[in-house]
Amino acid sequence: MDIKTLKTFQMIVNYGSFIRAAEELNYAQSTVTMQIQKLESDMGIQLIERGKKIKLTKAGRMFYEQSLYIVKDMEQLQKNMEDLQRGNAGHIRIGVTEPTASYRLPGILKQFLTHYPNIRISVEFGNTPTLSECVLKGDIDLALCSAPDLGTELYFEPLFMENFVVLMPENHPLGQKENIGPEDLQGHRLLITSATCPYRRKLEMVMKEYAITTIDTMEIGSMTALKFYVENGLGIALVPQILVNPVPTGTTMRELSGSLIDMTFGLLCKATDYPLKLASSRLYSVLKQELGELSSVH
Repeated sequence: MDIKTLKTFQMIVNYGSFIRAAEELNYAQSTVTMQIQKLESDMGIQLIERGKKIKLTKAGRMFYEQSLYIVKDMEQLQKNMEDLQRGNAGHIRIGVTEPTASYRLPGILKQFLTHYPNIRISVEFGNTPTLSECVLKGDIDLALCSAPDLGTELYFEPLFMENFVVLMPENHPLGQKENIGPEDLQGHRLLITSATCPYRRKLEMVMKEYAITTIDTMEIGSMTALKFYVENGLGIALVPQILVNPVPTGTTMRELSGSLIDMTFGLLCKATDYPLKLASSRLYSVLKQELGELSSVH
């Protein structure tokens, strides 16, 4: 028994005729007759009483009613499989670092899901090392983060540069300067992210390069939370520019000289999974277009 046979049976019932059903389905009448004979043989019971006018048996009426749901479910299943094959359906598990997770991705996903409502998306927050491990383990399909450590089985495609600025409380002494360099940070409490954060690691490398060895720091575990600690006068912080638009009340923003702290941000997946396929390829195209445009803005 297959969906074609079920549709044939339903067509016979709807038109009350083997001949009309054959015409509508563009089958030979003998084909329709053979389909129903095989169906009744497979079911082990007569479904249609033959005569001048066909009539369903009790079993035939039950079979007809239940077959309507079966055909509908099978057609939906076929459509779902076709959508999946075309990349119009599926489940994408994506990992994202801040601030893109909170400030950029929601709008992109809103646009994406408007065009692909049958694609389901799960979003995992984390730092680059954690997300890299999740990609390798297969816990997520792709990630938006900074560049991973070299020598891994990962593929990384740069999309844009995350620009950093200096955020400080109003009336802070450094507010007198238009541009601030790493050497200016010495002697002021600097709010920093956790030790595993790539932003923190790069900042430490820059400090070392400028021979800045003694600096008062306070560790804050969240990149997006830094501005609130600055707002309360706990120190200054190097934050992504997107976090301070508009500049929080009670704070001042200054440009950071050069681009020493700026971070490359892009798409990460298993090397064996690139180029991405099915639904993931759809999302990849949108992310590349939307986030790639940030490079031209800056």
